[in-house]
Amino acid sequence: MDAAAPDFAARDWVRAAQQRVEQALDRWVVAESPAGLGEPMRYAVTGGGKRLRPLLVLAACAAVGGNPEAALRAACAVELIHAYSLVHDDLPCMDNDVLRRGQPTVHVRFGEARALLAGDALQALAFELLTPTEGVPPAMQAGLCRLLAQAAGVQGMAGGQAIDLASVGRQLDEQELRTMHRLKTGALLQASVLMGAACGAPNLRARKALSQYGAAVGLAFQVVDDVLDVTQDSATLGKTAGKDAACSKPTYVSLLGLDGARAEAQALLREAQQALRGCGLADTRALAALAEMVVHRTH
Repeated sequence: MDAAAPDFAARDWVRAAQQRVEQALDRWVVAESPAGLGEPMRYAVTGGGKRLRPLLVLAACAAVGGNPEAALRAACAVELIHAYSLVHDDLPCMDNDVLRRGQPTVHVRFGEARALLAGDALQALAFELLTPTEGVPPAMQAGLCRLLAQAAGVQGMAGGQAIDLASVGRQLDEQELRTMHRLKTGALLQASVLMGAACGAPNLRARKALSQYGAAVGLAFQVVDDVLDVTQDSATLGKTAGKDAACSKPTYVSLLGLDGARAEAQALLREAQQALRGCGLADTRALAALAEMVVHRTH
């Protein structure tokens, strides 16, 4: 079926998938814990958000006809890694931000020490979710853990954040900026697609195309983030607007200008769409809709 088929109700699919993820996160991130640590964990995870990464997992799994139990666990695991990264990124030693999703950041609400521990616990819980005693074959568990660990580690999100911190006040060229964002933001988004695919058994052609799609969507997300940072206010974004410019951080807008950054986002959308057309899978409509959502979002 064509990825752009008009009979696909994208909003209904997104709403239903989000509901599945919300219910699972509510079930798996429990409040009961030593010294009330579950409270900041739940605050970090259940306070809203687009749930883009879980949606990419579920859409990719559906495209390859994969294991739905594994996909739901993978979807929640990648969201927990994302949530932990936001908790740590907002700390005074990193971005020192006070607003996230329209609410005080975790360290503002609960203190720095509890925020740090909550992030650590969320990271550990992500890998616990990927290794159930039944329902997901051991080999699939191992593959999912490897994909998530690689995306979160030194060659992914953590490495990208290190580059970001080291680049404040510096003028990066386009390749350096692309590398930073590919690691800091793009790696986890691309891994979301690959983890969804790993819940099934796609052929080499499909895996390669889905990887290309994930890379394009991951970078497009950050380009659009850079645009929104200078075109929207804090109330709309749910986080502090203009923070990158105020901190002299390199962005696609500072490098290419606003029109150039918008053009880059559109080019990456076309790249993602082309990858889906070449993947050979029967139904990639949800993935196509998510790419559109990433580029055309307003917050």
